Amino acid sequence: MARITVNGEAREIDAPEATPLLWALRDTLGLTGSKYGCGVGLCGACTVHVDGRAERSCMLRLGDVEGATVTTIEGLHPQGDHPVQAAWRELSVPQCGFCQAGQIMQAASLLEENPNPTDEEIASAMDGNICRCGCYERIVAAVRLAATGS
Repeated sequence: MARITVNGEAREIDAPEATPLLWALRDTLGLTGSKYGCGVGLCGACTVHVDGRAERSCMLRLGDVEGATVTTIEGLHPQGDHPVQAAWRELSVPQCGFCQAGQIMQAASLLEENPNPTDEEIASAMDGNICRCGCYERIVAAVRLAATGS
């Protein structure tokens, strides 16, 4: 039994401590915004925040996050109006959308740590999040928009 806070709610997850956090979120809690992409932490589709930092949920086990605070895309903002989410909508960033939850969570973590990043810092922070559709220019523009508000 793992005890973690997910999207502001204390949860007890009845699963082995070796269960990947991604599967606990998706299969046990029904939070399907985080996606399974590669399963080895390279694509970023499963990115969530653990104690405020972007982490690949496919690489973390429940035992790794015991007592931690986890935020998924569903918990980033109650109405989906986090500045990054708003910028994504305003600039129509996604094509297929599969990777976008992970992209948004990575960008939100970046802006929490660095509220006014340069384009190079944005590119560096977003480097591990893969977009098969190639929306990288719009992703950088949306992070910039979220950072500046214009």
